[in-house]
Amino acid sequence: MNQPDLNAIDLERRSGGLTRLYGVIGASHIRTAHVVVVGLGGVGSWAAEALARSGVARLTLIDLDHISESNINRQVHALDTTLGQSKVQAMRERIAFINPICQVNCIEEFVDGENWPGLVSFDAQASCHKTAFIDACDQVKAKIALAAWALRTNACFISVGAAGGKRLAHQVDIEDLSAVTHDPLLAQVRSRLRKNHSAARTGKMNVMCVFSREPVTKPSVVQGASVLFGDIAAKENLSESLAPQSDGTLNCHGYGSIVTVTATFGMCAAGWILNKISA
Repeated sequence: MNQPDLNAIDLERRSGGLTRLYGVIGASHIRTAHVVVVGLGGVGSWAAEALARSGVARLTLIDLDHISESNINRQVHALDTTLGQSKVQAMRERIAFINPICQVNCIEEFVDGENWPGLVSFDAQASCHKTAFIDACDQVKAKIALAAWALRTNACFISVGAAGGKRLAHQVDIEDLSAVTHDPLLAQVRSRLRKNHSAARTGKMNVMCVFSREPVTKPSVVQGASVLFGDIAAKENLSESLAPQSDGTLNCHGYGSIVTVTATFGMCAAGWILNKISA
């Protein structure tokens, strides 16, 4: 990969819109911020890109997965040229052409209750101007570990719900976890936080979340449509009017997904973080 020529880049011109929007002080907070993005899929990849384009000084990207062809419909770093590449490395190479002075730390791991927060280096007591966190993973245990830690440390943190099974990007919203609806993934997180981590049972829980108020669309294949899918067609009973196609999980692969929704989730998370750290 050919690295951009830093001498030929007018960084002030690239990020001038940021200063006009947030002001000199707000923009300076963003340009010195460190944001940790957990999960580089259909949500996290777009959040990372938005943060890089907004001039964030440092990004820590955490994901153990590699890019596959099924990711191309919704993940910004998924291209023919990146198939098989680790998601964090593909994102780092992309960011180098967007914000070449951004320091990108790649951690090829999945977050769980045992390794968080030891995976990353940061000042847990730092103000929002320095370090912030986006949970864009889709594993319940990981989300609980991240949210419980954020509650204990009062970190600048936002958790993203399930984008799978959603079609309407305009129904995406941000609320405290206590007010989230139509999201089975965040509902599990809320229940476990209250049961096992002393989270508030009434009123605000102080965990901000991106979610959609749209009811989940269950996956199905219309009669005859599976002839388009090669090997799958041989295994399906096409005499049935509907054939469920799901791996039974809450993630995008299980429910089906569209980039307009996953990208909106990621952009909303990044926008909330930028607004917080600019204050």
